[in-house]
Amino acid sequence: MAGMRGSLGLTSMNHISLLCRSIEKSREFYQDVLGFFPIKRPGSFDFNGAWLFGYGIGLHLLQSEDSENMVTRKREINPKDNHISFLCESMVGVEQMLKEMKVEYVSKVVEEDGILVDQLFFHDPDGFMIEICNCDQLPIIPLTSDAHHQTTTINIVGANCSSSILNERQQQQQQQHQHQLSNGIQVASEDHHDKSYFPCA
Repeated sequence: MAGMRGSLGLTSMNHISLLCRSIEKSREFYQDVLGFFPIKRPGSFDFNGAWLFGYGIGLHLLQSEDSENMVTRKREINPKDNHISFLCESMVGVEQMLKEMKVEYVSKVVEEDGILVDQLFFHDPDGFMIEICNCDQLPIIPLTSDAHHQTTTINIVGANCSSSILNERQQQQQQQHQHQLSNGIQVASEDHHDKSYFPCA
């Protein structure tokens, strides 16, 4: 999707980068709890880190050079803090899994025009907050009368697909990339022109 008029001409989000106290603990969290999978990282890098991929975006973990003096990890889960958010198939299922994994979380409910949106918030090993929600139930309504923005919004809404399809295609992506990695095939993790990376494109 082309960038909106007056913007930088962006096409999509490529990756999120997070500074970590421990690459191993963070990688385990994002793989085991959120379902990301590891992908090849450029060998020319002279610093420790790990790349993961899932749900159409990359996740780049960077080892802090001074982990002892990193900002104190947050203990209170504040839904108004910086966070990234993921959709899911079943909020009940996610909540049950968080309980089984003994992940501390806070639940919230947002009501808008009779629509109820459930939210679950929790921290990664470094205190960065994650949200799981069913926010796709809320319509995307532009706050401008600009015809271009309206067309773009219609395209976004039209591109939305069900969570079950998202999950199915995510599993297909994981299987494909794991097969490539196991056979020594380089994975083009940064190719944002490949529509297979965007389940609803």
